[in-house]
Amino acid sequence: MEGESTTINVTETPKERKGKAPLLATPPGSNIIKPAAQKAPKGGYKRGLAIFDVVLRIAGIATALGAAIAMGSTEQTLPFFTQFFQFKAQFDDIPSFTFFVIANSITAAYLALTIPISIVCIVRPHLVAPRVILIFLDSVMVALTTSAAGGAASIVYLAHNGNSDANWPAICQQFNDFCQEVSGAVVASFLTVVVLMVLVILSAFSL
Repeated sequence: MEGESTTINVTETPKERKGKAPLLATPPGSNIIKPAAQKAPKGGYKRGLAIFDVVLRIAGIATALGAAIAMGSTEQTLPFFTQFFQFKAQFDDIPSFTFFVIANSITAAYLALTIPISIVCIVRPHLVAPRVILIFLDSVMVALTTSAAGGAASIVYLAHNGNSDANWPAICQQFNDFCQEVSGAVVASFLTVVVLMVLVILSAFSL
């Protein structure tokens, strides 16, 4: 019959479906490139503290070694003497000064030997064991250096002021150069104590 149209439905077989790929449809999220979140590097401040630790140890070596050398080289002989006596002052005449030289020499050697441990903390700032070791050893050095500086300071005080109750006269009026040198050595030793205390605090913050 004219005017009539027929529609023919063509069905695809499963084999034909397998050979066709979708042009536009993509699995959700398969081709989406997400920018990688950049994380801030960890341990940055710990590395900075470790660098400062090395600088302080070098400064502590200078102050401790300077204190030991200044005290160990202290000597003064008065220009007048008698037939039986010569008026002379040396650091080894006083046991506290001898202990002072030994203690500050040990402290300077210790600070030099622990610089490699501080360098390890710079390279690997997250390590805990080196910090714990430094805290313990630095605390021991604080006690040693403080005792040496305190003992020497008491002798220097007596040399400057004397003690009227014990009838100990001040000797710095005669041995002026000797007293000035030992006083400078004591000041340098107390600076070493301050450096060691700051090192303990830095190691504690780095844990």
